[in-house]
Amino acid sequence: MTSLHAHNKAIVANSESPFVKLHAINFGDCQWTKGFWAEKTQKAVDVMIPYMGDVLCGDVGHALNNFKIAAGLKTGEHKGMYWHDGDFYKFMEAKIYAYGLSKDAALLTELDEYIDILAKAQEPDGYLQTQIQLDPDADRYENRKYHEMYNTGHLFISACAHFRITGQRNFLDVAIKHAELLYTIFFPDTKHYRRFGFNQTQIMGLVELYRTVGDKKYLTLAQKFIDRRGTYDIVHDSTTVGYPIGDMVQERTPLREETDPVGHAVLALYYYAGAADVFAETGEEALITALNRLWESVTQKKMYATGAVGQTHYGASVNRDMIEEGFIDDYMMPNLTAYNETCANLCNAMFSFRMLGIHGEAKYADIIELVMHNSGLSGISIEGKDYFYANPLRMLHGVRDYDAHADVTETPDREGYLACFCCPPNLVRTISNLSGWAYSLTDNGVHVNLYGSNNLATTMLDGSAIKLSQDTDYPWKGLVKLTVDECKSGAFDIALRVPGWSTGATITVNGKDAGVTATPATYAVLNREWQVGDVIVIDIPMETTFIEGHPRIEEVRNQVAVKRGPVVYCIESPDLPEGTNILDVYIDGEEPLKAQSQPEFLGGLTTIEAKLLLRENEGDAMYRNVSKPKWQELSTQLVPYYAWSNRGTAEMTVFMPVVWR
Repeated sequence: MTSLHAHNKAIVANSESPFVKLHAINFGDCQWTKGFWAEKTQKAVDVMIPYMGDVLCGDVGHALNNFKIAAGLKTGEHKGMYWHDGDFYKFMEAKIYAYGLSKDAALLTELDEYIDILAKAQEPDGYLQTQIQLDPDADRYENRKYHEMYNTGHLFISACAHFRITGQRNFLDVAIKHAELLYTIFFPDTKHYRRFGFNQTQIMGLVELYRTVGDKKYLTLAQKFIDRRGTYDIVHDSTTVGYPIGDMVQERTPLREETDPVGHAVLALYYYAGAADVFAETGEEALITALNRLWESVTQKKMYATGAVGQTHYGASVNRDMIEEGFIDDYMMPNLTAYNETCANLCNAMFSFRMLGIHGEAKYADIIELVMHNSGLSGISIEGKDYFYANPLRMLHGVRDYDAHADVTETPDREGYLACFCCPPNLVRTISNLSGWAYSLTDNGVHVNLYGSNNLATTMLDGSAIKLSQDTDYPWKGLVKLTVDECKSGAFDIALRVPGWSTGATITVNGKDAGVTATPATYAVLNREWQVGDVIVIDIPMETTFIEGHPRIEEVRNQVAVKRGPVVYCIESPDLPEGTNILDVYIDGEEPLKAQSQPEFLGGLTTIEAKLLLRENEGDAMYRNVSKPKWQELSTQLVPYYAWSNRGTAEMTVFMPVVWR
């Protein structure tokens, strides 16, 4: 491999990571051209990011004001959550990707203005945490509830992305100065500081900083945060006042011994993603063995049909530790009270992307696809200005007191601003950089991870140029055409992901059978001496199907959801007769489900025509004698889950009781 340094501009810059099979492409080498992800990405650049800037740089979101006050450029006090600095770094990261895609000089100027303020706010020794700097009663690293590590991780990640995409060091220098302080304080094995790595973005951030500047002490510190976890007595002390302990923050059991994901889902999945980054550099077998167990547990025992994770707002672990926004027992999957924080869903995809790189197996890309077409994208409105923090699979009005949640994380309608603002910039940065996940590179080939019309212009790991163009209406249609526009002489691989949900996919090259089996949940590897103009077609039948849950998921016994390709559907009250109780909606299992393209509806999508059965309401008695139901038949449409709550206040359900007649 002679051109590894040519691939050091990837978002997860694993081009030189010795223990990965699939290497990420440079950001910008793939550009969406039309269709689903091109439209979402352009909406991010044109609407989502500017609107978010108005929020975070004004008097609503407070974030930039906090930095200005710390820099001495403004008077006032800190406002917003303790982790608001991290929200702003994620917003900056989204704007960095927008610049990487558009090369709009105005975006670079705006970023430079932010960075100048951050540099002025930074203390001489490198410390930068406005929630501490602006609070006379708070001390550095004295209480982990202040989320200093979380903010730090996003500072490092955003600064590395900025350097890779722009080539400028101004943001990176701020991050390095802070990292030097972090190493000085946290590398020594002092009892006081060993419990601080609880919201674990700093691990990913330290690894990316190592990959960016080559200083191994950052990798060593990242590994130390993992090594310390679960090696101390779990008691409340001065560092934990006001915040849960134990399983809530993954500190009861060392990671290498962990068998099931526990606690806050975002904390856990950031932790696992960071550990996967460490493995990519060290190859430690015990680490990847644990991560394999945890990934299987997350996706096979605790994940919703939409790719969402984090089943409950409040609960207890198996060790009876109090948890919030997190994992509970296997197969315990409530619909109405499902929490499914947008950040957790996105972290599910981030963890899977790292596991995809390590193992090169299509099942990890399947999870990325599932999340991004469903529980990730549901976190933002079609317009791009309103947000969900929690993403339940059923919404009923009048049965929950949403005002009781002071942090406004569970809401019956999308909100233009959330006081806890971690999810919106996380989603917008992910939409903005998703093109960087679409392809990966191997020693002698290219893997196609995600489908959507795009152009790829990159170099393979041997330094040779390759250009591919992808033409498809995915996810609404399953026909994908890839054209070789430039390539080296000599044989190399082009590997196509065959989605795990697919049946009967076929692959041709220049109109002839490619001679490979399109096995679901694998990559179909095509190896040949490619020629400019060669056309590869993978035709994936987009069948509309019922899906059901594992028998142990009691809440969906005898219920089904509708899925077409990677997209999960729901029934929403705007498509029901006025006054219909969503709990009285059944679906007719004998009637065909018909896909209907609607290019002018909700931003352009495919709905499903279905026959529903509305049961006559028989009162509110908790139990009642069984009688033969009286049905009202209704032909109506189902909409993609991600697109619900874009037509005013609505009720919704993904799973419906099924009637076979």
